[in-house]
Amino acid sequence: SDASWELIKDLVSPEQKMGRPRNDDRQVLHGILWILCSGAPWHDLPERFGPCSTVYQRFRDWRDDGTFERVLERLHIRLNREGLIDLDTWMIDS
Repeated sequence: SDASWELIKDLVSPEQKMGRPRNDDRQVLHGILWILCSGAPWHDLPERFGPCSTVYQRFRDWRDDGTFERVLERLHIRLNREGLIDLDTWMIDS
């Protein structure tokens, strides 16, 4: 949703001042989530998410630079603040 995107946009889509324009970070994130939820190989990624090489590279970049950890931390803090999380069952697999 637009509200969900606004919550994490600054973490996954920083302002770019130089270089070639990036592929739409929101579409790329949707592609990453599609792969993770489907279990499909990267080369089976539907074209609507962009080139599979771009999506895979962004996944690797965000994994390696801690972006996914920062997103998870932000979501955890917000859910906890709003009383929407049971800390006894909070866990992430994969």
